Amino acid sequence: MKIAFATKDSIHINAHFGSASAMDVYELTADAYTFSETLKFGGNLKEDGNEDKIDAKLKALKGCTIVYVADIGGSAAARLIGKRITPMKSHSENEEIEAILGQLMHTLQGSPPPWLRKVLSQEQAPKFDDAYLETEEEVTV
Repeated sequence: MKIAFATKDSIHINAHFGSASAMDVYELTADAYTFSETLKFGGNLKEDGNEDKIDAKLKALKGCTIVYVADIGGSAAARLIGKRITPMKSHSENEEIEAILGQLMHTLQGSPPPWLRKVLSQEQAPKFDDAYLETEEEVTV
């Protein structure tokens, strides 16, 4: 699964979702994690109520399962959830990305909590568009 982290230094989860100029993305399995890419965001990221900055982030985070942030507004969190991306707040801005990845990896090896099982099941469930395309292809003459 893909996990994104709002970060200012690529070490800590220390950026607010809306004002983050970068998010590091990792691929995570029960056995390992690897750095995938850094998503960069520009423009006026500090302005409250600027929905354009949220739209760009939602589009860039497509395919991610979880995004860790220092903080996030209610509207942005709801929009992430609507895209099947689970927002998670860090406990502090000193929390390290690699520590969270290690904890998640360990959790996947054991018995994941209900919220993570739900996320994983949503990740594996076919989306309506995918199911529709498959059905449409089967019916086409």
